[in-house]
Amino acid sequence: QVQLQESGPGLVKPSQTLSLTCTVSSGSIAIDYYWSWVRQPPGKGLEWIGDIAYSDSTYYSPSLKSRTSISRDTSKNQFTLQLSSVTPEDTAVYFCARSGVTAVLDWGQGTQVTVSS
Repeated sequence: QVQLQESGPGLVKPSQTLSLTCTVSSGSIAIDYYWSWVRQPPGKGLEWIGDIAYSDSTYYSPSLKSRTSISRDTSKNQFTLQLSSVTPEDTAVYFCARSGVTAVLDWGQGTQVTVSS
């Protein structure tokens, strides 16, 4: 059973960069699958942010691509989300996940990030 755990600041100021790390246990991020970031703003549905594949290829939502970077540290079995120039509209619960080609297979528990001065 793969386990995923998000970590990072719960409060970010507008115009700053949001940075979250997902630590993965029981499975190497460099062998298979896509490793995803998804968010859910208050009162809204899930929004896919992007993936980093086992091959190190990255894929981003077109609406967020200009502000998003996903990277990984295979020695720590972690992958990281950076979202720049945040605004209050980026306030959401952020999830990391393990995904197959067509569906999410495992979810982290999620972490609340609030953008506020």
